[in-house]
Amino acid sequence: MDKLLIRGGRRLHGEIAIAGAKNAALPELCAALLTAEPVTLENVPRLQDVATTLKLLRNMGARAERSEAAPETVAIDASGVTSPEAPYDLVKTMRASILVLGPLLARFGEATVSLPGGCAIGSRPVDQHIKGLQAMGAEITVEHGYILAKAKRLKGARITTDMVTVTGTENLLMAATLAEGETILENAAQEPEIPDLAELLIKMGARIAGHGTHRIRIQGVERLHGTTHRIVPDRIETGTFLCAVAATGGELLLRDARADHLDAVLEKLREAGMAIETGSDWIRLKSSGRPKAVSFRTSEYPAFPTDMQAQFMALDCIAEGASKVTETIFENRFMHVNELVRLGANIVVDGHTALVQGVPKLSGATVMATDLRASASLVIGGLVADGQTLVDRIYHLDRGYDRMEAKLRGIGADIERIK
Repeated sequence: MDKLLIRGGRRLHGEIAIAGAKNAALPELCAALLTAEPVTLENVPRLQDVATTLKLLRNMGARAERSEAAPETVAIDASGVTSPEAPYDLVKTMRASILVLGPLLARFGEATVSLPGGCAIGSRPVDQHIKGLQAMGAEITVEHGYILAKAKRLKGARITTDMVTVTGTENLLMAATLAEGETILENAAQEPEIPDLAELLIKMGARIAGHGTHRIRIQGVERLHGTTHRIVPDRIETGTFLCAVAATGGELLLRDARADHLDAVLEKLREAGMAIETGSDWIRLKSSGRPKAVSFRTSEYPAFPTDMQAQFMALDCIAEGASKVTETIFENRFMHVNELVRLGANIVVDGHTALVQGVPKLSGATVMATDLRASASLVIGGLVADGQTLVDRIYHLDRGYDRMEAKLRGIGADIERIK
């Protein structure tokens, strides 16, 4: 099992090119199931979750391959899909596998999809996917850990989800493109990856309006066709590297980055004392001196993203002053706290709130990653800590960051992967 060895205390300087967004790539790969014609996606990040999705598509009978000449380009041909099924052994490691449900049901009239690993219907919004598809006329049962769905042809409907759900919005949006009549999605998620998915679907022939707002209208069409589409930059990778340099000190230029997708994070970084400049496809951050402690509360886009909570908390750990971090999206998203404490952080958790008292420095230790974004927070902690930090279980990190250690080495970090 790979680990990261970090020797902390170095200021970081240089440039990093941001990869395509994981949270756009996964639904857009699944969207290729909606047509029998080839779909080509550019700027696809090289991540474990992407590899799992490609394996899932191939398992159904689709061709899905990276270009040897341009590894960030993936071509999918779903004309040969013979098995509209997502088995447990492929789904268990990745909740986003549920995103094949809508496209399979819309195009083939049936789908058998394993419940995502560790998911209990009702506690997570998978039930919202099912409720929405049932409103469109699907017959759905859940048996032996599988969602069994059938529909001769989905019908347009007005669907209001009980909560804002990103994957729910994406699944229902994809399904509605081939439904008969008009579908209106109320309480839709607004994350930038959703408009990007909608733009791909529009290029494929879908009729969609309102994407990027709380109400999306879809006029169903008979069929979709192939196209080529470039995936938007990953705003969470962008925010993670910004937090890393804010914590260590130094200067960073991020290329292929979208500042307009990170307004809430950039605002908090400025509040922490960072000098930030932005352009249409770049962000520059200068960090001089110890950051100031900043309190924040996670919420749905465009508010502060839950996927940046752990990384920003790592910055608060060595900031001047005290801060309060409130998590409103996921109930188990403070699992990184105990590991940051092992590095010398002063954090007390009270329910959905963490109280962070900044300390002058952290000290290296062996820590264990518990999830994707927790992994990133521990890397940031290691970069600022005295001595050596060993981050174990970095397979979590590889799910969502495209060669993170190589990019950090390129700007001066002393970090290596140990096999």
